Amino acid sequence: MAQLKQMPPVSVHPSALKQWGDIWKSAQGRSRNGEVSKKRPQSFDKAQGIEFGKIFDSAFGNSLATMLGEIPVVSPSANALTPEGRDCVEVGNTRIIGGIRPQNYDAAYRPDGPRVVFDSKTLNDQKSIGKNWQNMVNDLASEAATVHIRFPFCIVAFIVVVPAPALLDRQYRAIASTLERLGSRRDELDQHHLAEAIAFVIWNPDSGEIRDLSTDWPSISLSSMHQCIQAAYLDRYQHLPPHI
Repeated sequence: MAQLKQMPPVSVHPSALKQWGDIWKSAQGRSRNGEVSKKRPQSFDKAQGIEFGKIFDSAFGNSLATMLGEIPVVSPSANALTPEGRDCVEVGNTRIIGGIRPQNYDAAYRPDGPRVVFDSKTLNDQKSIGKNWQNMVNDLASEAATVHIRFPFCIVAFIVVVPAPALLDRQYRAIASTLERLGSRRDELDQHHLAEAIAFVIWNPDSGEIRDLSTDWPSISLSSMHQCIQAAYLDRYQHLPPHI
């Protein structure tokens, strides 16, 4: 049994994001005749976008595992509905059978059922942001609801990641205000489609720096995400097994 600790901030080092920024800036497509086209906007391809999101999954999982007493971080078995017999945080496709549908999350803590689930979402170019951000919000609400319907005490957390050069000012305000409303679930009796914690990450591909939202949008700043999760977890699970 582990002693609960303070949850450290969820953080990704700028050097790691800078490496991905170099990949993002070098994007090129190919025309139908196979020639390189320089008209493609800076972006990731599908596989790169998935791998890029994993650095936030790992950062979240490591921070959560520290709070839970420095327990192990492991990769879940495919389609397994429970962890492999250990008090651990799983990072990777983690299967949860929710009230709406089965859903794979990017990380989870489920010692006796899901107590914390997490997903990261990336929109990686201006076209994708303009076309897909509202659909992404629908996905977040659905993922939160499918867990909360069956497991109302579960803490649902999301990180939404976009590159700064691809984000228009009007989109920034619209997305931030929507995520602020969606991440406002304060107790187990609140609405199912809301999440307990959401962070909006706007990153600079040139420097790897993440924009500080703590002044304008403190509730969805990455720097405050750990505080939201820790407060909710202590309220719902402190003094309960497997914690001392």
